[in-house]
Amino acid sequence: MLQFAKEGYPFILFFFALTLLSLFLRLRYLSPAFLILTLFMLYFFRDPERTASTGEGGFIAPADGRIVQIRETIEDELSNEKMMEVSIFMNAFNVHVNRAPCDGVVKEVKYYPGRFMAAWSEEASKANEHITMLLDTEHGGIVVRQVAGLLARRAVCRVKPGERLSRGERFGIIKFSSRVDIFLPLNTEIKVKLNDRVKAGETIIAVRNQRSAVN
Repeated sequence: MLQFAKEGYPFILFFFALTLLSLFLRLRYLSPAFLILTLFMLYFFRDPERTASTGEGGFIAPADGRIVQIRETIEDELSNEKMMEVSIFMNAFNVHVNRAPCDGVVKEVKYYPGRFMAAWSEEASKANEHITMLLDTEHGGIVVRQVAGLLARRAVCRVKPGERLSRGERFGIIKFSSRVDIFLPLNTEIKVKLNDRVKAGETIIAVRNQRSAVN
């Protein structure tokens, strides 16, 4: 059965109400537009079930979309460590529900106000409004950053510090086109390339470097 993210119901009901009102008032030139917007909201806020890919030590994509950045950098908001960053850009047609990349306990969640630049640009990661979450995991600290974009005006993180997340579990959503950055320990092997398409809760984007894990 098709599911929808709870954050989408106000948008869905609003445009559905406008559709009914325009039909009632015989505003036939507006009814088709409102109906199309209602259908788009249903499509945009869809929340399909996903089965997490298996694989010991594997980190799964926290968002649907396209890989736009892979780099070694210093995550300076919560972990203050040198980490591997993988960035995923979501367009308006992707599923926008975000999922946990691995098992862990939410250690910290911080909201940062900012601008609304195009989400695929590198500077948008820090300049735009965003929410950053730190997960305490068996692999060490994992950071996930939800970034609002040019159209997206609100990121939603549903969890609070102290809550436990399972691999692939839903933890939030970003409304309309946006971006998610994930910061992984340096001793992980990235399994995706620039411009690869990934699915939240299914695609393995990185695995633990087994040699480092043993050491």
